Amino acid sequence: MHAPVRQAKAKSRPAQRDAERSRAAILAAATAEFTAHGFGGASVNEVAARAAINKRMIYHYYGNKEGLFLAVLEETYARIRSAESELCLAHLAPPEAVRRLVLFTFDYFVKNPEFLTLLNTENMLHARHLKRSEQIQEMHSPLVGTLAELLKRGAADGVFREDVDPVQLYISIAALGFFYMANNPTLSTIFGRNLATPEALETRREHIASVIMDYLRP
Repeated sequence: MHAPVRQAKAKSRPAQRDAERSRAAILAAATAEFTAHGFGGASVNEVAARAAINKRMIYHYYGNKEGLFLAVLEETYARIRSAESELCLAHLAPPEAVRRLVLFTFDYFVKNPEFLTLLNTENMLHARHLKRSEQIQEMHSPLVGTLAELLKRGAADGVFREDVDPVQLYISIAALGFFYMANNPTLSTIFGRNLATPEALETRREHIASVIMDYLRP
């Protein structure tokens, strides 16, 4: 390799790292801003201030506020999908794998309340940003494929019923935790007890696992 080529590549690596750091800082700041104020109330100026970055860089990377919010949503989904992949579900016995996914999903909602807030915001906007995403369906395909294979193996082993739709199953897994956490303040008020205590969360966690596993029995 000629010296000028090597030098050009060496120079490009720090620039690439700087760009990656800038994008990460912007997305972290934007996640906090959109979580706190929703899409309508969020300010690109505040994102720039939070990230300690020139506002022009935000427009350079994401085009506008809409593009920035879509990037935040995609990053939010990418994080949970990445964490799910670390469970290595395909290598487990089907009942153990599904139970592990159920518990992981609930725990993720508890530890990442911004995930619930951002999804609620996008639902109020009728998914207008996600509809423009070129990544979102592909991002979810591996999870659906893994669940489909687990259900097939479980049915063959006689431990799962044979008529389970993997998409419907995941929606139920997510819904049982999402509703509880997203509506925890109102539910606690309505029923006159604190549903956010560690004891209450553990009770709900095990309840969801029991509901899903009982449903799957043949």
